[in-house]
Amino acid sequence: MLDLTTKIGTLKLKNPIMPASGTFSEDLARVFDLDLIGAHVTKTITREKRSGNPTPRVCEVRGSMLNSIGIPSKGVEAFLANVIPFYAQYDAPLIVSISAGSADEFASLCEDVSVPGVAAIEVNISCPNIEEDGKAFAMRPSTTEAVMRKLRNATDLPLWAKLTPNTGETTEVAKAAEAAGADALVVSNTLLAMAIDIHTRRPKLGNLMGGLSGPAFKPIALRMAYQCAKSVDIPVIGCGGISNLEDVIEYLIAGAVAVQVGTATFIEPKIMVNMVEGLEAYLKTQGLQTVSQLVGSVDDGEVSDGLVFMEAAP
Repeated sequence: MLDLTTKIGTLKLKNPIMPASGTFSEDLARVFDLDLIGAHVTKTITREKRSGNPTPRVCEVRGSMLNSIGIPSKGVEAFLANVIPFYAQYDAPLIVSISAGSADEFASLCEDVSVPGVAAIEVNISCPNIEEDGKAFAMRPSTTEAVMRKLRNATDLPLWAKLTPNTGETTEVAKAAEAAGADALVVSNTLLAMAIDIHTRRPKLGNLMGGLSGPAFKPIALRMAYQCAKSVDIPVIGCGGISNLEDVIEYLIAGAVAVQVGTATFIEPKIMVNMVEGLEAYLKTQGLQTVSQLVGSVDDGEVSDGLVFMEAAP
């Protein structure tokens, strides 16, 4: 019998497919059985209520999309009262995504959501750090380690650190998160990008810039997941541009133990269920018994310890 069971630290998932934060809501329960996927990841919450960024917040670009949602939130009290009880009816683990503007605020919010029914906390350290002129925590190893240490002291629940692609120190940041107590890495959040309307000459997003997601971003996020999996001993969860079964399999082969699906769900709400079914069929055709046999099976020749940078062609 084929086994899709996936372990992420102490957590056991029935399969390695889960949503990316911000692309999944309770409404999808009307579309498919939410227990068919490996875990549930909530939309990122903040302590305070937030209305989000000015409109327009989303625009399409060739092969992908840009978004500048701005983490609208009803606040932690509403989340605890309404969202956690909803997911209590399901067996799949609940992963709560949180965001804050400072390390102390992060730690305080982490304490508040460390309640029964929460299996792990995904900390969105890709968000701006007001104590570092708005630069994301995960842009530097030092700020990554500082915030993760405070978070680690704030809860006994597993912590998943969500990294940013907007750094030139990918592996150093990954190692810093691990050293400070992260139980897993989510690699990665969206890539800062921009689009301009040539007729109005205005940016297509109300906040000028936003995050690139979708297929165009996948090769970058896949590279990051591969590098991080080579650099740390904690599990890596691949995230970015996953739009079909082949993408899922690529991430697993690259070293990710699980994946998060985002933009593709907007196009096909049942895409994650289809991926679970397809992954099982793929294992069968490959003569594999467990999904773990795929993880990290890339034939890279161990060139430069897997951290390869090539000069771009002219």
